[in-house]
Amino acid sequence: MKASLKGRYELDKSSAAATLAVGAGDVKLRASMTEATFAKGPSLSGLALAVEKPGFFIIDYNVPKKDFRFQFMNTVRVAEKPLNLTYIHSRGDSRTILDGNLVFDSANKVSANYMLGTGNCKLKYTYVHGGVATFEPCYDLAKNSWDFAASRKVYDDDVFKATYQTSSKLLGLEWARNSKVNGNFKISASLNLAEELKIPKLVAETTWNFEM
Repeated sequence: MKASLKGRYELDKSSAAATLAVGAGDVKLRASMTEATFAKGPSLSGLALAVEKPGFFIIDYNVPKKDFRFQFMNTVRVAEKPLNLTYIHSRGDSRTILDGNLVFDSANKVSANYMLGTGNCKLKYTYVHGGVATFEPCYDLAKNSWDFAASRKVYDDDVFKATYQTSSKLLGLEWARNSKVNGNFKISASLNLAEELKIPKLVAETTWNFEM
């Protein structure tokens, strides 16, 4: 049995969430809760349940909204290269998303994300240089704009990342650490360059993982 506790801190608010996962053969059962579940005594607010078979399917159930979300995964070979396909359907808002990525080698990957019934489609190219630096240009067909992301791994556990959205002129910086010894945390800052008063938004997240 595995459990995780996540805290999110912003200048004007903070939040917390917890996840409990239990293995049942090759299937995982998961329950996720937020602080709303316990704020005014135990309730169904913020409670979500899931059944997952890694690499095959995930079924999520939002208890207060009584809403299901289905996700199915599969991998096929195209010219001897793995093409990873994902089908996602949310019953509540009748939204269906198709996602796929074609892995050419350890350094090059092309991804596509499309929402059925809309013009919302994104194409992304991922290039990993030397196993430590990653560059990801992304083209949004609906907005006719580019997004850019670049990240670099430092000392195995730390990753520094910068993003920029040309349509909204939103600049983001992020420092994340994923360490079994020092713990997991993420500190991010975003700045909208289109605003006259440029005030960065700061967010800090910490995650604790437990084995039971």
